[in-house]
Amino acid sequence: MSTQLSKTILVTGAAGFIGFHLSKRLLESGIRIIGFDNINSYYDPSLKHARLDILNRYPDFTFIKGDLADRDAVNAIFGEYHPEIVVNLAAQAGVRYSIENPQVYIESNVVGFFNILEACRHHPVKHLVYASSSSVYGNQEKTPFSTTDYVSKPISLYAATKKTNELMAYTYSHLYGIPATGLRFFTVYGPYGRPDMAYFSFTEKIMKGETIKIFNNGDMYRDFTYVDDIVQGIVNLLEHPPEADAAGDRHKVYNIGNNNPEKLMHFIEVLEKCLGREAKKEFLPMQPGDVYQTYADVDDLIADFGFKPETSIEEVLQKFVEWYKGYY
Repeated sequence: MSTQLSKTILVTGAAGFIGFHLSKRLLESGIRIIGFDNINSYYDPSLKHARLDILNRYPDFTFIKGDLADRDAVNAIFGEYHPEIVVNLAAQAGVRYSIENPQVYIESNVVGFFNILEACRHHPVKHLVYASSSSVYGNQEKTPFSTTDYVSKPISLYAATKKTNELMAYTYSHLYGIPATGLRFFTVYGPYGRPDMAYFSFTEKIMKGETIKIFNNGDMYRDFTYVDDIVQGIVNLLEHPPEADAAGDRHKVYNIGNNNPEKLMHFIEVLEKCLGREAKKEFLPMQPGDVYQTYADVDDLIADFGFKPETSIEEVLQKFVEWYKGYY
C-alpha cells in the first residue's frame, strides 16, 4: 500500500462487516481511523462488539458511538477530527427487511447520507467513498451489469435508497466540488460476516441439523465477492479521487464484484463440503425484492486500478467455516 495515505480517515459503519475489515487493514498500515457506528440490533450486536474489541487494540483507532441521522453528532466528528478521507459504509442493510421496516432505511440511508454530504461540504475532504449496492440493478436481464446500465427500476426500498445515494453524491459533487466515488458491492462474504446473509444462516442451520430455505427452488445466481477483495478495491482508490470529467464533475461509480456468478445450488454444495455435513433443504418460490442473478462488469475497475476480485468460493467458504467454528 502507498505510504502516502491520508493521516485521518473516517469510516462510518466501522463495527459492521466491511467497515471492520477495512479499518483493520488501514490501521495495520499506520493510518489513524475514526470509527463511527450506532451498533443497532438489526443482527446480534455481540458480533459488532467482537469486531470493535479487535479494532480497539490499535492505538490509532478512535471509536464514537452515534447515528448518521443525528446531524449534530456527524458535524461534531468533522469539527473535531477533520478527516481527510471519508468512507461511508454505515447503512441499514438487507433487501427483505426493507419490505417490513421501510422507515429505518430512509433515516439511515437517505437522511444519514445527506448529513455526511453536508459535513463534507462544510469541512472539505480529499475524497468521499461511499457504499452503493448491486441491488440497484433490479431484475434486469442484460448481463454482466454495467455502471452505464439503466437503473431506475429498483425492486426493493433498500435498492432505491442506494440509487438515491448515488444521485445525491453526484449532485453534491457537481454543486460543491466534493470528489466522490460510489461502489456497487456484489454479495460480500467472509469471516466476521453478517448473520442475516444466506451463507451465514445456512451454516448455522446445517451445523444445528435444521432445514435451510432455498428460494426460487435454487435457481439463482450470485456474484459472491470476498471481503478482502472488497477492502483491496477500496484501498486502491482511496488516494485517487475522480478526475474532473468533461463537465467538470468529480464523481464516479464502480462495480466491485467477482465477475463470476455462481449457481446457488453449487454454492451450497461447496458449503456442505467445507462443513462436512449435508443440509436438509426446503425449496420455496422467489421472495419479494429478491433478484434472479447478479453479475458485475468490472472493466472500469481493471482499467483504472489494474485490479479485480478473484478469490474463489472454495477458498472463502473454507476460511469462513474455520472462523465460524472457532468463533461459535
